[in-house]
Amino acid sequence: MTQTTIIGFPRLGAQRELKFATEKYFRNKISETELFQIGQTIRQDHWQLVKDAGIDLIPSNDFSFYDQVLDTAFLFNIIPDQVKNSSLSDLEKYFALARGYQGDKGDIKALPMKKWFHTNYHYLVPKFEEETVIQLSTTKIFDEFLEAQALGIQTRPVLIGPFTLLQLSDYGGQARADDFVADLVTAYQAVFRQLKDIGADWIQLDEPALVKDINPEEKDLFARLYQQLLADKADIKVLLQTYFGDVRDVYDVIVQLPLEAVGLDFVEGVKNVDLVASGFPDDKILHAGVVNGKNIWRNHYEQTLDKLKQLNVKSFVLSTSSSLLHVPISLENEEFPEKIKNHFAFAKEKLAELVELKEIVDHNRTDLLDQNTQLFAVERFSPNRKLAETIGKLSESDFTRQPTFYERLDLQSQLYGLPLLPTTTIGSFPQTKEVKQVRARFKSGELTEVDYDNYLAERTNDWLKWQEAIGLDVLVHGEFERNDMVEYFGQNLEGYLFSKNGWVQSYGTRGVKPPIIWGDISRSAPITVKWSSYAQSQTTKLVKGMLTGPVTILNWSFPREDISIRESTLQIALAIQEEVLDLEASGIRIIQIDEAALREKLPLRKSDWYSNYLDWAIPAFRLVHSKVQPETQIHTHMCYSEFSDIISSIEQMDADVISFESSRSNLSLLDDLQAQKFKTQVGPGVYDIHSPRIPSIKEITETIHAILAKVPKEKVWINPDCGLKTRGEFETKASLENMIAAVKLVREELS
Repeated sequence: MTQTTIIGFPRLGAQRELKFATEKYFRNKISETELFQIGQTIRQDHWQLVKDAGIDLIPSNDFSFYDQVLDTAFLFNIIPDQVKNSSLSDLEKYFALARGYQGDKGDIKALPMKKWFHTNYHYLVPKFEEETVIQLSTTKIFDEFLEAQALGIQTRPVLIGPFTLLQLSDYGGQARADDFVADLVTAYQAVFRQLKDIGADWIQLDEPALVKDINPEEKDLFARLYQQLLADKADIKVLLQTYFGDVRDVYDVIVQLPLEAVGLDFVEGVKNVDLVASGFPDDKILHAGVVNGKNIWRNHYEQTLDKLKQLNVKSFVLSTSSSLLHVPISLENEEFPEKIKNHFAFAKEKLAELVELKEIVDHNRTDLLDQNTQLFAVERFSPNRKLAETIGKLSESDFTRQPTFYERLDLQSQLYGLPLLPTTTIGSFPQTKEVKQVRARFKSGELTEVDYDNYLAERTNDWLKWQEAIGLDVLVHGEFERNDMVEYFGQNLEGYLFSKNGWVQSYGTRGVKPPIIWGDISRSAPITVKWSSYAQSQTTKLVKGMLTGPVTILNWSFPREDISIRESTLQIALAIQEEVLDLEASGIRIIQIDEAALREKLPLRKSDWYSNYLDWAIPAFRLVHSKVQPETQIHTHMCYSEFSDIISSIEQMDADVISFESSRSNLSLLDDLQAQKFKTQVGPGVYDIHSPRIPSIKEITETIHAILAKVPKEKVWINPDCGLKTRGEFETKASLENMIAAVKLVREELS
């Protein structure tokens, strides 16, 4: 009989219980014990939910209070000495590395944060130092297995595999990945033994790094790691689990290893079907990832069954293509009409899909198959044929801005007369509890539009005056009318749908509610002009118009699966182009078009970058601003991704100013900008906004000096590394005041 499983389950809780509890702990409203109890309740509820849904093989240790990579670093003692030797409690040390710590027990910067492959989830980057001693240091993986066992649920513990751990980590001094192979093998084998001793039958080692381009040296590292690791696995069965792509570079090694099971992604893994069809060992179980773990559309059973037939393996388990961490928990609390809801499957509904597929495979349930087939035979919406015609007629001139960059730069410099090292912020100011409550009252009808507008005007005026007072050069209106940088635009575009409770974890306690692209996208009215033009009317200083770019809007939405993401993005780009031109017509001279998620859907294999993504993603951004006047200055912003290998493509976006997150990556990006003679003006973030700690004037001054050592002073803007929406007012103001003070010191030095 066919079995079913999942790779992992969302952990925020059905009503974001983990987020709210953790934030209460940060505010000292609950104790460590209370936080642990809430975490335990969430875990147990989820195990029971998965079991009751009929899933046969249930994972554990997929829960985390912040990030699974950080959990793995703590498990194996990959912790900086400053943190290890501090007087903080174990949980305080954990959160200090996650979000920074500033208090009587020290001043600790958070670990760097990067995108988890091509998703909107962010992981903390561990660092191996020459003196790092790999050893078992925590018991979380064992405790959670025993916790589930006490409920009568036998689970399969999940752990980031050693190859992916080494690939995703940083290295200090002369340390190299090879230096830690032997000790990591010993530590992982100790995990195997201890799990076996407490009754575990299986362990799942997640190795998503295997779906990237693997060079010969990396392939050799993977082979050596696993040959040594599996030589003594304490009779525990090992599932090597991959996701987000195919394993073409290492498939020959994988099938030769003494593994009991291999998990492959058959949604994004374009070559995995052919690899398996070419031969899969009879002594291994294939975990077939056929239900999409990253999108919310119903599974098309006919297509899935056809794919399973091509595999021709002796034994397989039906699984998800990735962890369900990347989708909301359930449709149960949504208010979509049934004819719409029937097209969606959140995490809980995907469990039902796996069980239904099992019924069809094992018991030939044609009734289930027929119901699913009929769903896909219905046209969901009426296509916008005029929009399709417009996209079809786009030519090269539609993607090209005139005049050239340097001609625009000269004109803008003369017109605006900004000082050396001009200062600004990325856009948003704190969305306080009060702001959210007032917006909720307006949405519920409790507050009139006039009263709501008066409140927004008051908040905007207060922050404009404060920005002027501290000496910022280019101001922002603060975005108090906006909930989320993508959802806000989606709510004002045709073709979008919105869930009520469709939260997905982005990092730590940060949840996002991605809008759903239901049909063709178009703009029916201006979106941001009202508040941007109002803010500009209240000051003689320049105010930036703030927009989200088309690639980010697409990448941070749940995209359609019936058309290409290229076509969807071009639809959005035309809508945002209309907004850009309306802002310009209203008198806004600087317009920032954020592409925070530009890299998010960049294929994991470099061979696909330019033929399957950058060839249309970069032009889509240019389409948005190609028609503006030369004196209109176009900014963009990117954050928490690796950009060094696509610098040339970023230059082709033809923006006038680009701000990057760089504070958590030690300004390493600047070396690449320097090496490639990057011409665009840049605003490297001078402090980390995802941490509550307040950087000192001295610290920011040193950061500016480090920037100026690599970038000509005439090309540098000074700003935080991201928007300030999630920060408190006190820390926001204190940090920005220190930033301005630091800039003044450096300007004096330069003069």
